[in-house]
Amino acid sequence: MAVPRNGMMEEDDNEEDNALFEEDGVNIDLESDTPPHLRELAAAAQLGDVQALRLALDNLSGSIDEPVEDGDTALHLACLYGYVPCVQLLLERGANMEVRDEDGAIPLHDASAGGFIEIVQFLINSANNTERVKRMLETVDAEGDTVSIL
Repeated sequence: MAVPRNGMMEEDDNEEDNALFEEDGVNIDLESDTPPHLRELAAAAQLGDVQALRLALDNLSGSIDEPVEDGDTALHLACLYGYVPCVQLLLERGANMEVRDEDGAIPLHDASAGGFIEIVQFLINSANNTERVKRMLETVDAEGDTVSIL
């Protein structure tokens, strides 16, 4: 924390303190790469708040598959953090389970890497056909990783 000089803080001295603010009960990072119209969607997916996610989806002005952070979609985030009800809601609302993030990973990669077996099973069972399941299982990300199912 910065120490004020002559009772005054310089503009950059409290940058950390101003990096976050609370918007409708959710802390939002002002320096985030998340577009403003997707912040509530991203926060709800990261926190696993299915009610907030439902509200964010109801008020969404963009695409459900639009990247919210680091190329990740809301579905990537829900899979990464292991929130089954959020994954279910996002798929019900039309999220694409084959959308790739900036590293070429699909949501199934995130669920698998996190060890979220229930989500892995749900995603595979939600695929409409065997060709889609095959494509998802064979998807290779930028690091050369495929989905690991044990």
